[in-house]
Amino acid sequence: MYFTEMWDEIPSKPPYQHDPTGKSQIRDYHQMLQVLNHVFGRAPEWTDAAASVGMVGVPMAAIFDYAMGTPSGHTAFLDPDVNRMLKKILNDWGRYLKSSESAEVLGDHRAGWFGEVGYKDLMEVANAPNKTAFHFQDMPKCEPSEKHYGFKSWDGFFTRKIQDSARPVASPDDDSVIANACESRVFNVCHDARLRDKFRIKGQPYSVFAGATVYQAFLSALSYHRWHAPVSGRVARCFVCDGTYFSEPLFESPAEGDGSGDIDTGGIAVAQGYLSALATRAVILVEADNPAVGLVAFVGIGMDEVSTCEITVREGQRVGKGDDIGMFHSGGSSFCLLFRKGVKVGGFPEPGRRDNVPVRGRLAFVEL
Repeated sequence: MYFTEMWDEIPSKPPYQHDPTGKSQIRDYHQMLQVLNHVFGRAPEWTDAAASVGMVGVPMAAIFDYAMGTPSGHTAFLDPDVNRMLKKILNDWGRYLKSSESAEVLGDHRAGWFGEVGYKDLMEVANAPNKTAFHFQDMPKCEPSEKHYGFKSWDGFFTRKIQDSARPVASPDDDSVIANACESRVFNVCHDARLRDKFRIKGQPYSVFAGATVYQAFLSALSYHRWHAPVSGRVARCFVCDGTYFSEPLFESPAEGDGSGDIDTGGIAVAQGYLSALATRAVILVEADNPAVGLVAFVGIGMDEVSTCEITVREGQRVGKGDDIGMFHSGGSSFCLLFRKGVKVGGFPEPGRRDNVPVRGRLAFVEL
């Protein structure tokens, strides 16, 4: 019923006749299934239209973008059975994205990620934080002389490792400096988060341990998608928590579910605070060497078709600031860093900054 109604609830007026990438809007779940079958037979191609609205590399996000912003879509994508089936579909697609066949989209043709426009956009995003002029081969660990820079699959390209010279660790010998865990654009900074709070429509409060400081930032599909330790210390605990994949908060829905209202066209990216509690996420807790920092939590939040949050460290393992601790597979995503009550942490970038904060660069500092 919900998958029938959510397509009916998408307005028939502009701009909803087309999905965000300019393709004709899907209008029933039969067509949805046909399009999904088509999408999952290939890796994400580069399209200028998708890139212009931040949806390159996330074809399912474009398919569901308006539908998941409807009242029926909100209910459908919260259903545990729906999410269990989506996980099966996404995991199967993830296996295809690790195949050699999926590497064909990494070519230098127009729909390839190393084509003229794709390469230019990738490097603009990569070079913006440090105002540098790196070439692609200067950024990830790759083989410039080989086909597709040596990447054997789409997933191999997406989870590429960074060269230390491109993203050096901020103040490696100063334990009061917090390094940025992901190449990302700041979404929110919250001090003194509460277990219970009052909030208005469109508010997205964090429900964590009382008095916490929370920093959250967004990773686009054009960004680097590995995670790095924000501090030096010992991994106290790590686990993946299953959750939703395409759920949006009700404030993005039209006032009436009859197709006459407006749906927030910002999509799932404006709901990152909401997703920090509902989406599939990886949690890594590090007991920092610096007692003034104490226990720090990294939370990797899968968004859209990010079905796999892979942790690459184990409990009890020692990590240095800037060390590789895990990665996202496919799509855009978000992450949080959490600090306990009483930790005096400041210097975070201001929300509203348009470019990325470099991974492993200086994010904040803790007063001793």
